[in-house]
Amino acid sequence: MRLAVMQGRLLPPSDGHFQSFPLNRWREEFPLARQASLDAIEWIYDSLGESGNPIGTDVGLAEMMRLCEEDGIAVVSVCADYFMERPLLRVSPPELEAGMRKLVWLTEQCRLAGIERIVLPFVDNSRIENQGDEAQVIEILIRALKAAETAGIELHLETSLGPKEFASLLAKLPNPLLKVNYDSGNSASLGFDPEEEIAAYGERIGSVHIKDRIRGGGTVPLGSGNANIPVLLSHLFRIGYKGDFVMQVARAEPGGELDWIRMNRELVMTQLQAAGFVSGDGQ
Repeated sequence: MRLAVMQGRLLPPSDGHFQSFPLNRWREEFPLARQASLDAIEWIYDSLGESGNPIGTDVGLAEMMRLCEEDGIAVVSVCADYFMERPLLRVSPPELEAGMRKLVWLTEQCRLAGIERIVLPFVDNSRIENQGDEAQVIEILIRALKAAETAGIELHLETSLGPKEFASLLAKLPNPLLKVNYDSGNSASLGFDPEEEIAAYGERIGSVHIKDRIRGGGTVPLGSGNANIPVLLSHLFRIGYKGDFVMQVARAEPGGELDWIRMNRELVMTQLQAAGFVSGDGQ
């Protein structure tokens, strides 16, 4: 088990965006993550920062890996927000093909960087609304999984589907490289029951985003929304979950990011300990 942070949370927002690749300051986050006693960072690949994202060049990849080594911080995953801004669903055939080329390319870049997984968001603009959307998503994922198999990269799906609907989709795609990214905040916002979700598809959960949201609303500090994270963690421990936890928590006041993430880390570690994931000495 590793505890990670979503890229950018240790820095002030970039150009007012709640979550985006920190184009000019990404290097600073490696020592900050170390100072916060974290294990890893979940990288962001989005359209706003793609031109300056080091994952896109050999020189950039080498610098990323050097910083990982220097600070003892892994980049374990990529949150592909690019596909929320440029969806693969409900687009023209040329747009779909361009998106698929980008996804295949990103999969190869992850292989080169030693990154283990890509989180694919099918929420908001990319949400699955009907059976036609589901059929298209299945076609997209069958193609994407061919590239994932070649690269040895996992694809983790984040959706707004209910437990039964998500389980049904997963049953049609039994490839072991296809897993679930469980987002505690999004599930709380949608009014889903963690026990019901884990009963439906718990064995396919490969990564977890830790955040809190109000039902029907936005992200709020941990413990102030409708996400029952202690209950979620107890159910995950019961089924033998061994993946990573990524803090995608509410933002701090500008300038207070490091202390805020440290405080959230302590809270999450306490909850992980109570659930059985870590021992009393934090191991």
